[in-house]
This record gives sequence, structure tokens and C-alpha cells, in this order.
Amino acid sequence: MSTVPAGVDRRALKRRAVVASTVGTTIEWYDFFLYNTAAALVFGPLFFNNSEAGGVLLAFSTQFVGFAARPIGAAIFGHYGDRIGRKYSLVATLLLMGGATVIIGLLPTYETIGVAAPIILTLLRILQGIGVGGEWGGSVLMAMEWGHRRQRGLMAAWPQTGVPIGLALGTAVVYFFSGPEFLEWGWRVPFIASVVLIGIGLWVRLTVLESPAFAQVKTSGKVAKLPLVETLQTQWRDVLKALLVRTAEQAPFYLFTSFVLVYGTQKLKLERSDLLLYLIIAACIGIVSVPFFGWLSDRIGRRLVYGIGVVLTGLYAFPYFALLDTRVGGLVLLGMILGLVFHDMMYGPQAALISESFGTGIRYTGAGLGYQLASITAGGPAPLIAAAILAATGSSFWISIYILACAVVSLLALLTMHPRDPALDEADQASEEDQDAVRGGAQA
Repeated sequence: MSTVPAGVDRRALKRRAVVASTVGTTIEWYDFFLYNTAAALVFGPLFFNNSEAGGVLLAFSTQFVGFAARPIGAAIFGHYGDRIGRKYSLVATLLLMGGATVIIGLLPTYETIGVAAPIILTLLRILQGIGVGGEWGGSVLMAMEWGHRRQRGLMAAWPQTGVPIGLALGTAVVYFFSGPEFLEWGWRVPFIASVVLIGIGLWVRLTVLESPAFAQVKTSGKVAKLPLVETLQTQWRDVLKALLVRTAEQAPFYLFTSFVLVYGTQKLKLERSDLLLYLIIAACIGIVSVPFFGWLSDRIGRRLVYGIGVVLTGLYAFPYFALLDTRVGGLVLLGMILGLVFHDMMYGPQAALISESFGTGIRYTGAGLGYQLASITAGGPAPLIAAAILAATGSSFWISIYILACAVVSLLALLTMHPRDPALDEADQASEEDQDAVRGGAQA
């Protein structure tokens, strides 16, 4: 039986779900990346009252705390997303993430309130991490579960474009306010401006219907009582595979987008404004490349597209820093663009690759948990590890070795991943039949 109200255009609902998911993820990643950029550029001296190298390490440490909180968000909101629905969990994550971001923009510095400043900053970063941890699973499922399985790579890739859009927006705002007053008050503007984006995101998300696959689960009365427990009992191996397969995507990404600002300004003495502009350009390319590689995975297979991205990222570990070390603007820009394009080859098909490993009833929890645990093992530690290596050796050699090792881990995990047969999932199957019936009626 169809879970879409009679007389309602399913294609219009599908477009609305994609827009709502993408707008929401854009806002949340805008908020999250603002912190990453600020941690690399200003949080050290403003909140930690320390030397240049020590301040950066402390700032990146609070950044890691946000990553560590993301699996907690995935478990909390995954529970409610698999029991109550994707829609309202996504509204809650948006409010949590946005509220913490605005408060960071209003937070007094170390000079004003002393040690309370970094403590409050860390607590707000934890709230950001919980919010974004619950966001990803719901947003990609809201879009993916509205699509036919033959186009799930593309459908799930649209919310993924929230990452390059959010990165470009966040970096652009920092770029435009990075004048002489940046350290004094300019850095606050991007954080406070988030309140406008929150209002837009809420308005869009509240107009969306629940995904047909989850609606089918509720109609059949097969909602999981304890999604987290069921996930860990029945599909813990798939959670582990998702964690490991993200290593080559997650760790290098934060080196290419956050650590590069430290490496470029401190090691290479490049202008901060130039690096921010290059990062904006590279991120904008991702707005096209992420959905393209999601679409390509629908045509030639997710594992193949993802695997090519893993291999290219590993091979690029040494050329990346070689291009940066030239200090030539065009080559530095090329280096940053290629790094993110190779990342997008993994990130485009990644949402569908991971989500298709789990049944509808525990998909929010399972996919979200596997995805966010990589934040602890790969994404969060990466800038810390790279900054520590740079401080200890003054060279990028071992950072490149680190990237190469991440690629090996992901490639091994990818070889063990196999998509779940949609026929085994009654909710997925019913949703597919519903869409086929709609498509057949339209053709008739």
C-alpha cells in the first residue's frame, strides 16, 4: 500500500526532501567548518593564551572533542530517527548545532573571563559534535529513501554536497571578514550570522513528509524498540566496516581543508587570505563533483568508484605537499583542488555505500554510528597528528606516510563490503513497488 497521500505528486515530494536535506546539511556543515577554520587561525591566541604552536595544538584538541561527540549524536538521534522518524530528529539536530554556533560567536575570550573561556568553548564544541553526529544519517536517508534504488547513489549524494557548500560558505565569510579587525571582532560575524541560516533550514525541513520506507516500517508495526542494541547485536561488523572504509576519506579531508591553513601560513609563510580563497575555489568544485560521483556509482558501481578514489588519494599523498611546497599560487591551488576532487570520488557514493548495508528499521542508527565513529579514529585526530608531526620534524614526509596508511586501511575494508539485498527489507521493497507503480501509471 502506498505511504504517499492520494493526489500528491510524489516527484514534487522527492524534490522537496532532497532540497530540505541538502539545505540542512549545508547549514550544519557551515557551522562545523567555521570552527575548524577558526581553530586553525584564531582560537589559539584568543582562547588558549599560548604560543603559536601550542595554541594551535590546543585549539585542534577542542576540535577533536567535537569529533569525539559525533558518535554520541549518532546514537541519540539514530534512536529517535529509527523510532519516531527522520524528520523531527533532523529538526532537533539543526537547532542544537545552530544554537551552539551562535553562542560561540558571542563567547568572551580568555583575556576577558580567563580559563572559563576555553572550558565553555569546549562544551559548545561538544554540542556541535552531537548535533552534526545526528544530522548525517537522517539527512542522507531522508533523500535516499525517497529515491528508487537505481538512483540511490545520486539521491544520497545531494545531502553530501552540503559539505562542499558549507565549506565554501564558511570559508568565504571568514575570508571577507579577515581584515585587520579579524582577531578583535571579525571572526565572530560568521558564527552569529548562523542564526539566519537556522531559520531558513527550519522552515524548509518542517514542510517535508517522512520518507516512504520509514513510513512503511511504522505502518507495519515493525519499529525497532532499541535500535542501537539491535544494530550492535546483528550488524556490528557492518558498523566496523563503515568506520574503516571512511579512513581514507575522513583523515585526508581535514588535512586538505583545516591543517593546510596551518601548514601554509606557518611553514610556507603563505598569505592567509590567499589560502582561504584557494579553499573556496576547491570547495565550489565539490558542489558538482560530489553528486557526479554519486551518479556515476549508480552506473558502474559504488565500490568501483569509491576504490578508485581511495587509490588516487593514497598515490597523491606526496605530490600534494610537493605542490604546496612550491609556494607558487597556481600550483598551490591545483594541489588543493586535486586533493578535494579525489576526496569527492569517495564522498559522492559513500552515503549510499554505507546506508545500503543496513535495513530500514535500524538504518539511521547503523549507518550514522559507523559513519561518525570514523570521526574519532580518523577525522578528529588527523589535524592533531599532522600538527604534532610538523612541530616535531618540520617536514611533511611522515604526514604523507600517514595519508598513505589511511588509504591502505580503507581499501582493505572496502573489499569486505557487500550491499544488502533490497529484497530482504520489506519496507524498502514496498517503497520500490510503490515507485514502480507510480512510474508505470505516469507512462500509461
